[in-house]
Amino acid sequence: MNPTWRSFLETAAGVFDTESSPILLSFGDAVGELQAADGQTILVPLTHLGQLDVSGEDAKSFLHSQFTSDINHLGAGQVQHSGWCTAKGRMQASFLAWRDGERYQLAISADLQEAAQKRLQMFILRSKVKLASLTDSTILLGLAGPLAAELLADAALPCPDAAMTSLQTDGVTVIRLDTQRFLVAAPDSAAAALWAKLSAKARPAGIPAWRWLDIQAGYPLVTLATKEEFVPQMADFEKIGGVSFHKGCYPGQEIVARTQYLGKVKRHLYRLSSPVALSAGDVLHSPDNPDQSCGMVMTAAPSPTGGYEGLGVVQSNYAGNVRLGALTGPEVKAVAVNP
Repeated sequence: MNPTWRSFLETAAGVFDTESSPILLSFGDAVGELQAADGQTILVPLTHLGQLDVSGEDAKSFLHSQFTSDINHLGAGQVQHSGWCTAKGRMQASFLAWRDGERYQLAISADLQEAAQKRLQMFILRSKVKLASLTDSTILLGLAGPLAAELLADAALPCPDAAMTSLQTDGVTVIRLDTQRFLVAAPDSAAAALWAKLSAKARPAGIPAWRWLDIQAGYPLVTLATKEEFVPQMADFEKIGGVSFHKGCYPGQEIVARTQYLGKVKRHLYRLSSPVALSAGDVLHSPDNPDQSCGMVMTAAPSPTGGYEGLGVVQSNYAGNVRLGALTGPEVKAVAVNP
């Protein structure tokens, strides 16, 4: 991540996971920040995300041919969830995608950005497309809570009216994710001033608070721990607009389409709750099916009320009896996100 931005956050009492990790754990009060996420207004540096810029006259057609969503119909001011699959239909990355004029911006899990950029570059061939990392030149902020729209106005930033739409001003993009959650992408040169304005009425919070909000929203982010583990439908990705079944070919398209039309998806996205810590990539088991695992955790966070919550892909037949890590592991409650 941008070292200047990291230093600024550390000066503001930000605590990172390790010296080399971009994951900002808290601003000194992890429990209080989680509790604030449940009903108050919080401001979160989204240091767990990286950002890619895709430009050139073939950018639209290139991304359309690679991703699961319909990039051809991604209009100005619109935002899409999108996935990138292997030839076997397994998601190797997921993105939040939006347009910046004729350019395309992609927010991706930071631990996948470098590898994804290098692999995407391999497929450009003679297309007129340029890929560039924006992780060091832009910052991503998450703003959530009842005062979020008011704070955007105080900072002279636009507030999109509808979910999954964006507005831009002076190089800053504001994306409305849902009713009370916004993502703000801004040049690093504007970071300190923007932070001062938005933190005037919003409580600074670490990544766990934002992940908890993602869990409540049912947003499954693919990370290094879950890379190539799921076809999109296992994570209910098509239900958040991340898959188009009316577009042309892309890597894994035949398998994704066949899975959809034959109705063979036995695993789906579940909200998980556990008395012990959950982590992305943790394997789930069921005593009702001792021969193989029944699922995997996608994302997790401490709960404001105690214990831990997460999103996981779980085999539906065994969702009523799930254990963490082993057949005799701690019991995990699983509730379908999209019943």
